[in-house]
Amino acid sequence: MSETIFESYTNKNVLITGADGFIGSHLTELLVKSGANVTALTLYNSFGNHGWLDYIPDQIHKSVTIYAGDVRDSAQMFRLTRDYDVVFHLAALIGIPYSYEAAHSYIDVNVHGTLNLLEAVRSNRVGRLVHTSTSEIYGSAQTRPISETHPIHGQSPYAASKIGADQLSESYARSHNIPVVILRPFNAFGPRQSERAVIPTAIRQILDPACDKIKLGDLSTTRDFNYINDTVRAFAMIGESNNIEFGTAYNAGSGVETSIHRVIDKLLEITKCDKKIISEKSRVRPKNSEVRALVADASRLKKATGWTCETTLEDGIHKTIDWWRNHFANGLVRRNKSFSI
Repeated sequence: MSETIFESYTNKNVLITGADGFIGSHLTELLVKSGANVTALTLYNSFGNHGWLDYIPDQIHKSVTIYAGDVRDSAQMFRLTRDYDVVFHLAALIGIPYSYEAAHSYIDVNVHGTLNLLEAVRSNRVGRLVHTSTSEIYGSAQTRPISETHPIHGQSPYAASKIGADQLSESYARSHNIPVVILRPFNAFGPRQSERAVIPTAIRQILDPACDKIKLGDLSTTRDFNYINDTVRAFAMIGESNNIEFGTAYNAGSGVETSIHRVIDKLLEITKCDKKIISEKSRVRPKNSEVRALVADASRLKKATGWTCETTLEDGIHKTIDWWRNHFANGLVRRNKSFSI
């Protein structure tokens, strides 16, 4: 986790929905280190765990107030959102392949859940709501780099659900004067990311002696990869800036376009791995759903907050590989052991 400290958060009351996830757990760490009073909403489950929050350092974990619940529960959102300086809304269903099978669930969580939070913020005293968008809402790049004025295309049910949530957030800012701002991260990666994403699934298969091949999808697409420390810095900066416009979206990306193939080559080079790579049909999106290219124009965010990426792709990859190696060495790997899905 980055040692960046944001003193403006000292003694601020902050709520993070989806704090049990990849980005949410890192944002929790950053804001606790910055002196915030952090309340974390995690998804209730019968196992009694709190996702990736269970893996953050103990001294950070003990400083966090954790509530298990669900953004789909409007009454709980009303009770939970009272008297916060900033609410960061990251709770969402994010797996693109699963959205093809469970579109109703994506609407329930991503659209209705966001609506519940907006209504709760409207009724309660909240200084600012930071809503999390995704670069997937742009679809395949028609112009490069992609600015916030780029046309929107829902090329998957996941993207469509996030478009709905974004539009609701904008409408509540403009219709009800809700202090909501939309942060649109491009492809974050780093420690604790789900193996649904290409970098962690590739690293896991590269390092796992039980895997004699590396099963991946389409390697020809391009993305704008951003190390997790830079992504959570963007959240922190947009949550504190006095120069942002409510109801407006801000891209967070490096502006560097890299093919998946090049990323995999770099992973193989760093790890000195010679395993064969095979394309697995189940990992390839439907033809008209695949987003071919994404690269950000983040000049609007830079102008408003001063944010830029500080970590190169290669440095971020090295740090991510080191994390995975440590987890293998300590027997802490807990994600999928089957790569057929």
